[in-house]
Amino acid sequence: MTEPGETRERGEPKPARKFLPERHLAAAAMAIMCVITFANVLTRYLTNVSLAWTEEISIFLMVFMTLTASAAAFVLDRHIRVTILTDLLPRRARAAIGVLAGFASLAMFVLLAWYGWRLAADDREFSVTSPALDIPNWLYTVWLPLLAALIALRVGHAIWLGLRRDRADEGAGRADGAAP
Repeated sequence: MTEPGETRERGEPKPARKFLPERHLAAAAMAIMCVITFANVLTRYLTNVSLAWTEEISIFLMVFMTLTASAAAFVLDRHIRVTILTDLLPRRARAAIGVLAGFASLAMFVLLAWYGWRLAADDREFSVTSPALDIPNWLYTVWLPLLAALIALRVGHAIWLGLRRDRADEGAGRADGAAP
């Protein structure tokens, strides 16, 4: 499989595309956000009146899109990394740092899910409503812990796959830094 920016050799099979619901949800959120933002701009241009609710929905959709796309990025191992130092390390040390980074990400998203759940529960308990639409705010904030938990599951799965791959490479005698 090729890295981003690399070309495949002639005859090398095209990498299989994974079906990820997160990608489709993120794309749908982006499409809806574009439509309502365009409607707001058009309405403001034609009538000099802004649709106040569009900002509220757009902010929710932006957070939703970001979290769902993050889950897909973890599955596809496509998150941005600064690897200038880790590229200098031997293969085994790089793998260990990758696992450490995975556990740090896992811990962060578990904490985000926990505190997000507390935020949504507080919003519901205290009957907080949204400013523009005056709907219960927990309908927005409940998505933070749900999507953070989804990302935590995806990160945990990525860690497990990485450990399994490293163990297989080690069993094949490639743990000494030789190319796979």
